Amino acid sequence: MNAKELKLNKFLGQNDAQFVIPVYQRNYDWTYMQCKKLFNDIIDIGNNEDIKAHFIGSIVYIHDDVYSASGITELTIIDGQQRLTTVTLIYLVIYKLAIELKEERLVNRINETYLINKNTSENEKLKLRPTENNDRALKHLLRNSSEEEYSDFSRLIDNFNYLKNLIIEENYELILKGLSKIMFVEISLDRKNDDPQRIFESLNSTGLDLSQADLIRNYILMGLKRKSQQRIYENYWEIIEKLAKEEKTAVNRVSDFLRDYLTFLDKKIPTRNNVYQIFKDKFPTSTVEKLEEFLSPIKRFALYYNKLINPENELDKDIRLQIKYINHLEVNVAYPFLIKVYDDYSSKLINKSVFINVLELIQSFVWRRFIIGLPTGSLNKIFMKLYDDVDKYDYLASIEKSLLRKKSSQKFPSDQEVINSLKEKDIYGIKPRNRIYFFERLENFENKELVQINNLTTEHIFPQNPDPKWKVDLGEDYSFIKENYLNTIANLTLSGNNGSLGNKPFVQKRDMNSDGKEQGYKYSRLWLNRSLSTIDKWGKIEIEERFVLIKERFLKVWKFPSAEINESVLDEVNIFDADNPTNKKLEYAIFFDQKLNIKKVTELYSEVMKTLFDLQPESFFTTELLTKLNLTQDKNKLRQAIVLNETYFIESNFDNKGKFERIKAALTIFNSEDELIIKFK
Repeated sequence: MNAKELKLNKFLGQNDAQFVIPVYQRNYDWTYMQCKKLFNDIIDIGNNEDIKAHFIGSIVYIHDDVYSASGITELTIIDGQQRLTTVTLIYLVIYKLAIELKEERLVNRINETYLINKNTSENEKLKLRPTENNDRALKHLLRNSSEEEYSDFSRLIDNFNYLKNLIIEENYELILKGLSKIMFVEISLDRKNDDPQRIFESLNSTGLDLSQADLIRNYILMGLKRKSQQRIYENYWEIIEKLAKEEKTAVNRVSDFLRDYLTFLDKKIPTRNNVYQIFKDKFPTSTVEKLEEFLSPIKRFALYYNKLINPENELDKDIRLQIKYINHLEVNVAYPFLIKVYDDYSSKLINKSVFINVLELIQSFVWRRFIIGLPTGSLNKIFMKLYDDVDKYDYLASIEKSLLRKKSSQKFPSDQEVINSLKEKDIYGIKPRNRIYFFERLENFENKELVQINNLTTEHIFPQNPDPKWKVDLGEDYSFIKENYLNTIANLTLSGNNGSLGNKPFVQKRDMNSDGKEQGYKYSRLWLNRSLSTIDKWGKIEIEERFVLIKERFLKVWKFPSAEINESVLDEVNIFDADNPTNKKLEYAIFFDQKLNIKKVTELYSEVMKTLFDLQPESFFTTELLTKLNLTQDKNKLRQAIVLNETYFIESNFDNKGKFERIKAALTIFNSEDELIIKFK
């Protein structure tokens, strides 16, 4: 590596050099704000005679690529693209202005010094060689044709036009003077002696907001020669980037996709900021063939991920509908599992019916848990390992059995649990996206012609602000309904006439037909309103009767699995739900998803405390664990010492019940209540 200070105009003015932005670099994305700041800096230093030099950071490039017979040296820019491109645009604006002013000497000097390599082939003509889209935009600007329009949006053209309004006849000489004072640190790398990827990581470890996907792309492509870079980029990475994008919002989800892919492969969930490091450790780059070997399945799974985040891209209408529902539920934590199920469907390991049943099963599991208010934190670990339990010869049933084995906060809620919660749950207060999902599935169950409910609104049958006549009609039921049933599913429906119906008495809402527009419930074709068209009042009894109808439909839509499981497996319980362990032995335990073949509670106590101490020792000193465990450096103070590490010891002279209490206390402090499952012998 060679580093030195250099004037920017000297760097850009090198003869027979081309500054290439490789395909793995991010796009040119400076906005007016960054351009304005650089422009103002140039004006300021041009105006100030006391300033002889102004530093703008570093430009890092790989200098060992001579790739043409004409001897043009390719300098591969790995850091500094944004500044280099913007300064080139400034020179280009001044070049165009000089043409207008008929300053021929200035035209030639700027063109042949900063913009082109004279007497070279077309591919080597431009001094700056951006990535493909920007390359076309830059060539368009150089052609100097006012009649020719550029059809696509380009940040490069946008910034050129912005700078064109700032650089005028009265200030261009001042700008040239400012440009001549700009200095930077030139860092040149040699592939044979330097490690460009490691240097790139170091340069971008602070200050530059690169995503995990950006770092992975650079890692894959940076070490390759130009032709190989293009091959891998076009055949794999570019396709992966296009697939892992939410098309309606244009949000890039590559980092999320790769995190889900690694989660599926390793059965461990990388933190969002550690995806790159995990990827690098798992897939060491070497030959192009090796890269293709591991990128090929990633590209395949990206196709399934694309359909999960863009359901409209699934061609089969029945599957598309179920993915749309899962999308509404925002069950992103299920993606590591679902991309593999999608792969099995695509490879014909399972048929369409099984695939749809799996998608419905996942919805039932997640939605039932939502209704009874179970925490969502455990879902990522459930779906992380769920595919391990798949029996390819009994596909659906094996998934059902796996979910039915879950206990405590991971459980699959029963019919009774769900119905008890559903009757009183505030459905109106949940997120609109979830409420739409709920109504859409209820309304469209077994409908051959699906009802589009996006243009309908949620209607309170008993209004939020009732007309006084409601109180007269309902008597004692009035306060009970308002306090207990107002926002529950039995008192809610869908309507396109919410404003018209408002707080009117029930019979008026049922029969409303103002101007012949049939606003009332009895004119509605919705299933949700069918029962409302035949009753004459809306009180406590009617609400409870309607709930029975909704309850029966709910249990058909979000079914409880029919698979039967081995009862002995149900003896696996979360330690917080376990029986008194006095005089009992263990068959095994599962701690942080690792099966421990231990038989004694003392062994479990020791294993849990050692693991937690390794994770976060300070918590043992700043919480009740310090005294509960008799933490000490002197094991002679203890009646029965357990070694935590070479320095610290804890007391183990407690009965099984006492050990369980201390384990539970520790798990609570570490927010790991769901991490320990035990099975008594």
